[in-house]
Amino acid sequence: MRVLLDECLPRRLGGLLVGHEVATVPQAGWAGLANGRLLARIAGNNEAFVTVDQNLPAQQDAARLAFG
Repeated sequence: MRVLLDECLPRRLGGLLVGHEVATVPQAGWAGLANGRLLARIAGNNEAFVTVDQNLPAQQDAARLAFG
């Protein structure tokens, strides 16, 4: 599974996700993008996005996302 870690998470967290292809938002070249633009870039490129941003569900329609 391709997993993307939000830039607010420690990069070393990726090492704990054994068996998955893990990248960070900065590694993908998407650092600093607003949530809406970031989510649009993630769709089709990753199956999962890991974040601790508790405002994301209130800001975006998470039910319409093509990833978890």
